[in-house]
Amino acid sequence: MSAAGMAVGGSANRIRALIERHAYLLLKSWPRLVSMAYYPTVTMIMWAFVTVYLRPTSNFLADAPGLFIGAVLLWDILFRGQLGVSLTFFEEMYSRNLGNLFVSPLRAWELIVGQLVMSMLRMLIGVGAACGFAWLLFRYSIFSLGFPLVAFFVNLIICGWAIGLAVSGLVLRWGLGAEELAWAAVFLLAPVSGVYYPIRVLPDWLQIIAHGVPTSYVFEGMRAVLLEHTFRGDLFVEAMAINGIYMAAGIVFYLLAIGYARKHGMLMQMGE
Repeated sequence: MSAAGMAVGGSANRIRALIERHAYLLLKSWPRLVSMAYYPTVTMIMWAFVTVYLRPTSNFLADAPGLFIGAVLLWDILFRGQLGVSLTFFEEMYSRNLGNLFVSPLRAWELIVGQLVMSMLRMLIGVGAACGFAWLLFRYSIFSLGFPLVAFFVNLIICGWAIGLAVSGLVLRWGLGAEELAWAAVFLLAPVSGVYYPIRVLPDWLQIIAHGVPTSYVFEGMRAVLLEHTFRGDLFVEAMAINGIYMAAGIVFYLLAIGYARKHGMLMQMGE
């Protein structure tokens, strides 16, 4: 086998070992599984009942009965995607395992890949349960969005990953005192994302900020699909372009934080 092939095989094995460690911790713990499904399911049910209550008096909701439910489920893709990246990193901090990881052959980019894979798994469990209850209780399927759902999913999960990596870097740099950012960071985007309302209702200065947030294009695109039965390709392209910047910035910041922690001997001092 060539040296390149051996390097690729070694990276794959290290990434797989990291994923297996976290997957075992996750799938063998029913409290973790319940907690991941609880919040998106309860939030979805709340907004679904609001929709049922308002539908008879609103032509807007009558034309798009799944508008709020779909918005909640898409928002949770973003939230769970970000939280999955952050919590995978926090698990290593809580167990005082960061030092062990970084003295092992594991490379920083391999750690990032492992975090992204675990984020996907956590997101699928949490949002998947909410999607199941949406169908059982309200006969609504997020898959009714069709192909545009793939575009929305890709943009939201990339944005969540970018924020999750940035939050991991902040906690690595400033310690667990910054841990609350893992729960609050995404919600800073909520007012300018237009999850439940069009961006045009925002004040002019907030609309300018919203145009720099990829999630605003996703939810505008969702409303176009549900209300106008049109997929806005221009919104998809703009969201992807901004997400590329976000993701690159998140990775660079995370790598800089890892380098800083190594240089200042912080990796062995972090823990719960």
